Amino acid sequence: MTTALIVGDIQQGIVNGYPFARRVVPPLTELIPRARAAGVLVVFVHFAVRDNGSDLPPDNELFRTFHEAGDTFHEGSAGTGIALPVEDEDVVVLKRRASAFAGTDLELVLRARGVSALAVAGVATSAMVAATCYDAADRDYRVTVLRDGCADGDVAIHDFFMDSVFPSRGFEVVSCVDWPGQRL
Repeated sequence: MTTALIVGDIQQGIVNGYPFARRVVPPLTELIPRARAAGVLVVFVHFAVRDNGSDLPPDNELFRTFHEAGDTFHEGSAGTGIALPVEDEDVVVLKRRASAFAGTDLELVLRARGVSALAVAGVATSAMVAATCYDAADRDYRVTVLRDGCADGDVAIHDFFMDSVFPSRGFEVVSCVDWPGQRL
């Protein structure tokens, strides 16, 4: 296996609480079984903070709002559960920052499986997706971004990343229906 599909932050609290996140569920629901059938490792990454706030930067208002959102983002709550079907062969990674790599064992799992190429999907385009893509490129993975498998609260920002930022960084941008194709 040389390719992995990273699906980030498609979790109950986000999908139920942020309408823009719901847009990615249908294309990802169709894509994930096809990816598995093609031999792609499916990795679900979800975000949570500790109930006691010990992982919160003291002056970071964004992370404080995540903590104050309670069950939406508290580790072990229903809100942090994956909102798509997870199979036994899939990998689930818990993260506490934007990038799927930051402070997680994701790279260990990918290297153990011989993965050299990633397709990234999830929410938000300007946060988890961008942070994970940059981190992956710095670690020498070939990066593809799934345009309709990603969403952002601001459609103009999503389009800017997909049309300008990601291609300028050498990331391939394709639709879920066109992936994985011959890219494996």
